[in-house]
Formats: sequence, C-alpha cells, structure tokens
Amino acid sequence: MNPSDNPEHKEGPVAKTIEQQTAKLPSDLFLWAALASMGVSAYLQFTTDPKRSLFIGQWAAPFLLLGLYNKLVKLEGSD
Repeated sequence: MNPSDNPEHKEGPVAKTIEQQTAKLPSDLFLWAALASMGVSAYLQFTTDPKRSLFIGQWAAPFLLLGLYNKLVKLEGSD
C-alpha cells in the first residue's frame, strides 16, 4: 500500500494549491535566490550596513529549503 493512498493523510486544499503553483517554478530559481541573498549580504557587510547584511544573509537557508521542497513535490508529487 502506498502511503499517499491513506485517506487519513490527504493534503488540504490550501496545501494542494500551493504545491500546484510552486511546481510551476523552475527549481534553480531557489538556488539563484539563495546565491543572490549571500551576494547582497556580503556586499552590505563590507560596505554600508553590517546588521542588514546579517538579516539578508539568513535568507539563504530558507530559499534552499524551499527549493528542496519544490524538487520533492515535482519528483514525488503530492496526494
């Protein structure tokens, strides 16, 4: 029995809609967003605003996690 066949563990309509929309995005978009946040963070760190650079630098990990989730949804699908 496939775990996604379990009726007790079905995705809700909001999650299903989000997965359908994000699956349309190319997976490397999230990688480029993470790299861009690291670049902007490095620029700010060495030029104008070290505190803001730390804030923007923390965006890289969530972008990479979103990219991983996006890739998993594309490969495995949702319900």
